Amino acid sequence: MSRIGKHPVQIPDGVSVAMSGLTVTAKGKLGELSANLTDDVVITLSDSEVKVEPREGAPRARQMWGLSRSVINNLVEGVSQGFTKKLLITGVGYRAAMKGNDLVLQLGFSHEVVYSLPEGISINCPDQTTIEISGADKQKVGQVASEIRGYRPPEPYKGKGVRYADEFILRKEGKKK
Repeated sequence: MSRIGKHPVQIPDGVSVAMSGLTVTAKGKLGELSANLTDDVVITLSDSEVKVEPREGAPRARQMWGLSRSVINNLVEGVSQGFTKKLLITGVGYRAAMKGNDLVLQLGFSHEVVYSLPEGISINCPDQTTIEISGADKQKVGQVASEIRGYRPPEPYKGKGVRYADEFILRKEGKKK
């Protein structure tokens, strides 16, 4: 039994949700997002909430119930508030800066790493060791954060590299004499 799927998605003021076939579209102050959902669930749209129910007789319906509700919730939350991921850079000489529409990273390589921003994503560098990635699409924000972290993941001995702000790095003990 899905515990997430039972709860309806509340639609805040300034956000409109529409359905056409299996496509759910949400419009808000941060833009417009849409998602194609499966026909294993029944979506009921009212003025202030969206309810998701499993379709009777479909074995996959119970599996897709909570997923569909979460996808709709992420659409509504994305166009109303947006999503943010924060990355921290640790290491001597490691830093990040924005140059135009590109993120320039110095991560201990012989060259700078230049990351071009995808559409719908904005990056802010309040200081040289902090990167804030924000956007309306939760999947895209997480993907960009993962790609940036992938250039120099944190290593377990000194903790140098790019890590998520809420990530804990399990440190290993070094060599002993």
